[in-house]
Amino acid sequence: MKRSLCIAIVALLGLMMVGVAFAATPGKMDLKVGEEVYVCNCGPSCPCQTLSMKEGVCACGQDKVVKGKVTKVEKGVAYVQAQGWEKPLPFHTQGKYMCACGPSCDCGTISQTPGKCVCGKDMKPVK
Repeated sequence: MKRSLCIAIVALLGLMMVGVAFAATPGKMDLKVGEEVYVCNCGPSCPCQTLSMKEGVCACGQDKVVKGKVTKVEKGVAYVQAQGWEKPLPFHTQGKYMCACGPSCDCGTISQTPGKCVCGKDMKPVK
């Protein structure tokens, strides 16, 4: 009886660890309609497409990110409406670059171009 219980507990813990390992895709933001996020304010022609959970300077270095609200989410794209914008702009939710701060950093910055993350650290390529 004890042995069966130990095996069941070990199997359950193993499944939980596998689930955690696959739950978060590096460089990807899982956004939902209504969520607030900080985005590049340079306009639709800017290639950086910076998304972040914190305020700071955009990865392209041109301007500060602005707070916006997610209005629509499609496969790989979140539409964000910020104050002063005529209409929501599309942002890729899978970055080519991500913040290199490590697990203790909670800025969650992703970008399509290299540069600095909103917390000032260098961005690293998503693998």
